[in-house]
Amino acid sequence: ALASGMGVNAFFTYTVVFQLGLSWQSALAAVLVSGILFVIISLTGLRQLVINAIPKSLKLAIGAGIGFFIAFIGFKNAGISIADPATFVRLGDFANPTVLLGLFGVLLILVLFALNNKISKFAIIIAILGTGLLGVLLGAIFPGLTAAMPSFGGTNLGNISDIGGLFGQAIVAIPDLFAHPLALSVIFTFLFIDFFDTAGTLVAVGNEAGLLDDEGQLVGGNQALLADAVGTVVGAVVGTSTVTSYIESTTGIKSGARTGLASVFTGVLFLVALLFFPLFSIVGGIASGNVDVYGDPIFYSPVTAMALVFVGILMVRPVKDIDWNDPIISASSFITIIVMLLSFSIAEGVGFGFISYALMMGVSKRRKEASPIIYILGVLFVINLIIHYTGLYAYPFWP
Repeated sequence: ALASGMGVNAFFTYTVVFQLGLSWQSALAAVLVSGILFVIISLTGLRQLVINAIPKSLKLAIGAGIGFFIAFIGFKNAGISIADPATFVRLGDFANPTVLLGLFGVLLILVLFALNNKISKFAIIIAILGTGLLGVLLGAIFPGLTAAMPSFGGTNLGNISDIGGLFGQAIVAIPDLFAHPLALSVIFTFLFIDFFDTAGTLVAVGNEAGLLDDEGQLVGGNQALLADAVGTVVGAVVGTSTVTSYIESTTGIKSGARTGLASVFTGVLFLVALLFFPLFSIVGGIASGNVDVYGDPIFYSPVTAMALVFVGILMVRPVKDIDWNDPIISASSFITIIVMLLSFSIAEGVGFGFISYALMMGVSKRRKEASPIIYILGVLFVINLIIHYTGLYAYPFWP
């Protein structure tokens, strides 16, 4: 599945528009230009070359890291894990009916999985339907719980005709984008984030689908990368931030998806969900009553959170195949997993994994075992970190 990336859209809004002062039209133009660059890079085969240069154990670590990451998102979406100023994270408020419903969903899917019979194959869909219906019934029976339970009365996303005001704005705003001194740095950041978010996601999804060969190379990777790149271009034209491959695709794979037909059905169901959103609002978010660091309301999704936790459990299995006896592989794999989880970013985890692997291989007697691409990427990740975290992206130092 392809959709607007939930990390890069925060960069789009809070950094590019709010902090750097670009208009939303110019920000869309930056996404469009980065998307065109994605297409060019994908057509040349460079992205596939980069993915194939990643050692197999590091690919397994990326997949396992994403498993932990997506499970963490599931616990967060259920309200089971919340932010804490002292300890960073802690258990949520189990007196909150919404959180309890999310916890019920997690326990239900674990029970269905533990049965290990035919019904276990449908654990995800049964848990979603069961949790959703339970919430609706509780809201109907106990009026005091209505606001904390899912319902079919959700408000619509807006008129589909609203897309007319967004269509083509990215193209029109290209001159304004390049008139801004930060244009190149913004485009580079969009390109960099999507490149490695997609690389990590496709490696993990490909491994779950059995699409990695004996050497750990992604079979059919060029087509997947090109589809992702075209998605970013089309998305920018119709008015969304960077479109990327979604790690939640593993949910479909665990339900048996193996061919492009599953992708077609996913797209069709996306359209159906747009047209009949109130019907599907049962799986939407429920206001928690709290706000995030930006002052925006926090929503819990108790009906779908358990699917992410379940998929996370299944995705960490390949961690056993990592060569933990190799000190360089074990250290870089651990860094990849832990940074991905603690930074809440696939791209950051991949980046630190590359940096640590390239550094250790470079100073060891095994330096020739690593592809030159690994060393180049390690340097690029370091440069990206310097630019992003020292605030250099906010200054017009690009030529």
